[in-house]
Amino acid sequence: MDWGSAAARRKTRKGSDVVREYTVARDDFERAGAASISLKELLQKLGLSPELIRRVAIGTYEGEINCLIHGGGGKVRAVIEGGKIQVIISDHGPGIPDVKKAMQEGWSTASAEIRAKGFGAGMGLPNMKKVSDKLEIDTAPGQGTTVTMTFNC
Repeated sequence: MDWGSAAARRKTRKGSDVVREYTVARDDFERAGAASISLKELLQKLGLSPELIRRVAIGTYEGEINCLIHGGGGKVRAVIEGGKIQVIISDHGPGIPDVKKAMQEGWSTASAEIRAKGFGAGMGLPNMKKVSDKLEIDTAPGQGTTVTMTFNC
């Protein structure tokens, strides 16, 4: 899948509003981070501040990796409109049984195999909260998870 073109479906609506969507395949470590890289390149082309781009890229990468490892794959959707960027990450996973615990730095449900690959340190959701202006988590056991990060431009 070429993240720069067909797989990253591009949409424009209401004038200058931009929407990008990316598919995150389960356990596809070869393409891990591709959505965050593509979004970073778009934000650079739009001339946004390097600090904002850094925050969006970090948050998107963390969410993408969580989706890949814990969520059974899913979608990353970025919406740039009205002075803000929203990154919405939805997955097909088992849901998060205890969000309060999941927000604690170092708490992880990653398997030994995932940890051996260098992932699963328990910093994904805490980092997403740190870099975003607003973090919303919609989850229920057996229902998957949707995480929405909002960044003010």
